[in-house]
Amino acid sequence: MSDAPVRSIDLLVAGASGVATCAPAGADLGRPARRGELSELGFVSGGAVAIDRGRVVDVGPAGDLAARYAPRERLDARGGVVVPGFVDAHTHPVFRFGREDDFERRARGETYAQIAAAGGGILSSVRGVREASDEELELRVRARLDRFLDLGTTVVEAKSGYGLSVRDELRSLRVIARAKGSHDVRVVPTLLAAHALPPEWRERRGEFLEAIEQELLPAVAAEKLAQFHDVFVDQGFFTIEEGRRLLRAGERFGLRPKIHADELGCTRATALAMELGCVSADHLDHVAPEDVERLASSETVAVLLPGVSHFLRVPGDAPARAMVAAGAAVALATDYNPGTCPTQSMFEVMHLAVQRMGLTAAQALVAATRNAAFALGLGGETGVIAPGRRADLVVCDVPDPRDLVYSFGRPPVAFVVCGGMVVRRSDRRADGVPALV
Repeated sequence: MSDAPVRSIDLLVAGASGVATCAPAGADLGRPARRGELSELGFVSGGAVAIDRGRVVDVGPAGDLAARYAPRERLDARGGVVVPGFVDAHTHPVFRFGREDDFERRARGETYAQIAAAGGGILSSVRGVREASDEELELRVRARLDRFLDLGTTVVEAKSGYGLSVRDELRSLRVIARAKGSHDVRVVPTLLAAHALPPEWRERRGEFLEAIEQELLPAVAAEKLAQFHDVFVDQGFFTIEEGRRLLRAGERFGLRPKIHADELGCTRATALAMELGCVSADHLDHVAPEDVERLASSETVAVLLPGVSHFLRVPGDAPARAMVAAGAAVALATDYNPGTCPTQSMFEVMHLAVQRMGLTAAQALVAATRNAAFALGLGGETGVIAPGRRADLVVCDVPDPRDLVYSFGRPPVAFVVCGGMVVRRSDRRADGVPALV
């Protein structure tokens, strides 16, 4: 019997089938998981999590923690599995309406160009943002943040990009700032003014870039509205030279660079991301083989978005398995947006990453948590369940972490803990019962 004093803590999460910490013993948690480590869940069978002052204090067998800690609150996991809160490192939540018309037109076989000519596509979302009031946009963003939390996502990157003017990009970022101010989800804002070329600037492309550099970036920096700056560098959008120019300009104003890269074709935007030291390069469906190899020695995180190719019925996907084998830091995200991927569920994204990209269930979970945190510069803060880290975790009503991917179509969220606070509760149980009976 130990004579060590029992420590008082805020919360003990116990009664779980196990805890998938995504922090295996001996791992360097100061870097993303690569190669074989991407498959290591650091699973503690019958484990529990001790939490105090918003941080994880201890993880270990439930009996050991019960003997060491006196919690002010206990959360019964009811036989479910505990995983880190999901980190969605790529979303576009500031829009007014969905694009159901585009969806129907695409189902009838119309092309992107035909849909755009009929008034659809990204510019329909731009019209919606420009026509909406600030109050309406804020209400919609708050509702979307609620939904992220319902689905176990505790950190969300939120891009602008449907304003495409100095005024409306600033409005979008201010909406994000107000919405996140009192919400439990941690929101990381990103400026994406160079998402597309708006129609009023088609004959004045250079002036549009100048407006971003000379008007928008200084205003964003002055109000501290964004942490990152993103550019859509791809066929039909912005060039390598334009991307380099804009992202370097953003860095002068303290904004860390990201790139939408190699989604529609191989433009070598991934190489540009590594050249500039971008925190992440996102999409990568047509990444050059030599850039896959170079990612292994790069700090740039490859954020893959399998929901997009699924929703658009595109046959090709980013070469995830080749990236893992090469040693790239691979992460997953939803790309939640009204036109090309209207899902907020990281469960669905993990399922698609396994089914379409060939990742394993364990790799998908680590990519959606630990590695995704590094894609937002938060690798030392969240994404794993480990002592000292922010207590963001999800209790799922399945007994096996593989069921998070295997049993698709129903989000298995029972409880969500954000910063040590239980912010979502359910009465569903797992109790070790197989997912399919």
